[in-house]
Amino acid sequence: MSPPFPQLRALSFGSRLGLTSLCFVLLGGIAASLAHLYLHDHKRDERPGLTVDDVKGVYHGIRSKSPLLVALERGHPETLKTDDRDRLMKWLTGKDLSRTYDDIDLGDKSPQALIADNCLSCHKKSSTDPAARAVLLESDDDVLRQSISRDISPNSTAIVVASTHVHATTLAIVGFAVVMLAACTRFGRGLIGSLTALCGIGLAADIGGWWLTRHQEQFAYLIMAGGAAFTLGTVLLVLLILADLWLPRRSG
Repeated sequence: MSPPFPQLRALSFGSRLGLTSLCFVLLGGIAASLAHLYLHDHKRDERPGLTVDDVKGVYHGIRSKSPLLVALERGHPETLKTDDRDRLMKWLTGKDLSRTYDDIDLGDKSPQALIADNCLSCHKKSSTDPAARAVLLESDDDVLRQSISRDISPNSTAIVVASTHVHATTLAIVGFAVVMLAACTRFGRGLIGSLTALCGIGLAADIGGWWLTRHQEQFAYLIMAGGAAFTLGTVLLVLLILADLWLPRRSG
């Protein structure tokens, strides 16, 4: 069965060269978008690396006490003296935790010394207790990672509206263009249809997830899944377009 549109390979050399250039520009733009996403949001949750918590911070906000503070408030460890517990809780609820962590003026009452004396015997890699081993306090970085309380405000409604306006319109147009070009290739309708569904559903899930996540943080996973689906589908369609532009024509 002949394709519904003229195959891209049948276009003139100049047209194929121009479309190829546009495809590479689009792939570069996708790569730049992913880089921007990482650079702009990977510290939103105040921890290194781009995670689902960064997405929650952008669209829902994050408010959580540090794991150390939660443990101290519930009376763990039981052997910790009351005044030492109060000192640690005061430190955890204060500012500039890294600077005051090993305050030499406090001597053996500094947070570093108190944690080493009261917590390190259990919270280390060699611990036989799986729960204690899951919360490592062996290094200063380990301790500070468990000490951060987070109160992160989400982007305002005005910002999300503006972002929706720009991304929904632009990405939908990009999707239409890529799908229509892919429909002009020699590849099967089933393959093109599957990738088209991946792009369309992914984009709808991604942008729709922005608004759903404002009300329920669990929808942050929908944003990540939708964004990944749209990106993967678009890249694969572009690669099929490039292949059809330059692979030899089918005989017969």
